[in-house]
Amino acid sequence: MANVELGVDTFGDVTADPAGGLLPQARVLRDVVAEGVLADEVGIDAFGVGEHHRPDFAVSAPEVVMAAIAARTKRIVLGSAVTVLSTDDPVRVFERFSTVNAISNGRAEITVGRGSFTESYPLFGYDLAQYDLLFEERLDLFVQLIEGRRVSWSGKTRAPIEIDAVYPPIETGRLRTWVGVGGSPQSVVRAARHGLPLMLAIIGGNPSRFGSYVEVYHATLAKLGKDRLPVGAHSPGHVAHTDEAAREAVWPHYREMMNRIGRERGWQPIGRDHFDREAGPLGALCVGSPETVATKIARTIRALGLSRFDLKYSSGTLAHDALMTSLELYGTKVIPMVRDMLAGG
Repeated sequence: MANVELGVDTFGDVTADPAGGLLPQARVLRDVVAEGVLADEVGIDAFGVGEHHRPDFAVSAPEVVMAAIAARTKRIVLGSAVTVLSTDDPVRVFERFSTVNAISNGRAEITVGRGSFTESYPLFGYDLAQYDLLFEERLDLFVQLIEGRRVSWSGKTRAPIEIDAVYPPIETGRLRTWVGVGGSPQSVVRAARHGLPLMLAIIGGNPSRFGSYVEVYHATLAKLGKDRLPVGAHSPGHVAHTDEAAREAVWPHYREMMNRIGRERGWQPIGRDHFDREAGPLGALCVGSPETVATKIARTIRALGLSRFDLKYSSGTLAHDALMTSLELYGTKVIPMVRDMLAGG
């Protein structure tokens, strides 16, 4: 576990200016690039940007943002968190990520998923009734593409394809591809069946409850005669100098974001007790001082046997300056603490 990767990710949450007004999405995107550059400078292992098509998240084209960050960084892995493969063409997705991989000298990766938000389906002309079929077929084609061999595929949601190569090819090895899973056992089995690493989205509740999914994943791989593969997890959080400062900074922005999404989905509004419970020792939110956050991350890594942990460091309208401080503390304080904790058993 001492070799576990410790990364961050963001959806390009639209942040607030000092007066409380929302910044333009263009400004937010420039800020995300600056955040990615800082993440590289402070020793964070990976930086992910997630695809959305909504007014509250600015990143709709992760690969473009990744390419901008790649041009200004040297070592950090750059990926999507996630790419909604269901509503994109797998060939074009591969070409774009292979291009970023070339620009970055092999630092690109992708996390594919179905998307917890569904705006992309009507936006790009896809039938939401085919939610499962679209992802299953596109993932099947994408797996053929990343193998770097001749592609021969046919299905119901795209024209058949017979092609010797897609350009540009991956220079060495293959494009690292994770499957993002939010809590469906069927999705866990699908990832194992395709022989792809698993990335768990743990956004609420005790992270240890995902242990059963990890067990199903490894058992399915073994049953299929496949090698053991990495498991990662993504959880929201924020690092400040003290627990109180972190909680007070995040709470109003977290409340507004969760209740806005909740209104769309018919959830009950959350209160401070919900937030404090999630930010506590057994909740999913990694909010607090460097020591508090490190302890929580190390506990989750041990409980689930993770090879990768990503902190979703943006939190609704929480300001860019606060995000930069959080990233600096995560890279310079949290990551060394986590490594020491894991090395000490």
